[in-house]
Amino acid sequence: MKPLLIAALLVLPLMGCKQDAATTLPPETMTAEAVGRYCGMNLIEHEGPKGQVVLSKDMGAYWFSSARDTVAFTMMPDEVKDYGGLYVSDMAKAESWADPGADNWIDARKAFYVVGAKVEAAMGGAEIVPFGTRADAEDFAREKGGTVQSFDELTPDEVLGGGADTDQAEADHAH
Repeated sequence: MKPLLIAALLVLPLMGCKQDAATTLPPETMTAEAVGRYCGMNLIEHEGPKGQVVLSKDMGAYWFSSARDTVAFTMMPDEVKDYGGLYVSDMAKAESWADPGADNWIDARKAFYVVGAKVEAAMGGAEIVPFGTRADAEDFAREKGGTVQSFDELTPDEVLGGGADTDQAEADHAH
């Protein structure tokens, strides 16, 4: 009985470590101070879905003026790969395209994206529009065109554009 108790006492702390390591940091609320990582502009001045990469509890988040830029961040070889959370706006919960919301974040890796819809990203170009459910994404695609894809199905060409070095981007693709 004593060896079993000792084994249990040794395993319990390890189980706690595993849970902590798997914990994802929660999204931050988008405020008037949120500035896009790539454009350097205030996010609330732009329409459409937004994104954030939560770095750590102490370092805050990188903000993105579009869902496309958020996913592109994960595909770029020189960007941070060790972060605490990756979030995009759930456009099914958005008030409108002009007001995507400050707190309706979903895990970007679990979102469904409409690719090729007749909408434009905040800074121009094609947008990939995120939704929390496949059904919501399919409804949007019927109305605005495009196809529905999961995060893992998105390609560098769709996200970074046809001008990207897709062979290198796919080799470096770490999302």
